[in-house]
Amino acid sequence: MTNITRRTALIFTAFALAAPLAAVHAADTLPDSRFVGYAQAINDFEIGSARLALAKSSNENVRGFATRALADHTDAAERLSKARSEAGVTYAPDPSRPASTIAVLQRLGGLEGPEFDVAFANAQLALMTEAEAQYGANSQSGGLKRYAQEELPKMQRRAEYARRLAGGL
Repeated sequence: MTNITRRTALIFTAFALAAPLAAVHAADTLPDSRFVGYAQAINDFEIGSARLALAKSSNENVRGFATRALADHTDAAERLSKARSEAGVTYAPDPSRPASTIAVLQRLGGLEGPEFDVAFANAQLALMTEAEAQYGANSQSGGLKRYAQEELPKMQRRAEYARRLAGGL
């Protein structure tokens, strides 16, 4: 297989894996309980995919992204839990999110080597781009609004790093 054919196949695979995440919502504002579900799904995906990357990838940039994502989203999940409690909001899963993030995690789990790295980078890019839009459109109250406002610049930085990561593989 030539380098061009291999790269084309890798890119096609990566886009196919990221397709469920790329169905970007129009950044409709979510009610507080659904925002909590959405934010938790983001944190769960980031923690799970980071653990996969640390176990499967030997690419220094992918491992660096994963290490940072694992620390950031573990912290974000703890802060989300506190903000939810302060706001008195119950957890209501966003029905469109968990299934697609779980499916992507399962597909990532079946990949190895450079195929994993490309798929991981593109999944990160799709999710961070969507999350950036959603967190920017927040209309939450109190602690949840503060959480979203604190996370937005982090999402923007992660989205930019994911763009560079995806473009460099």
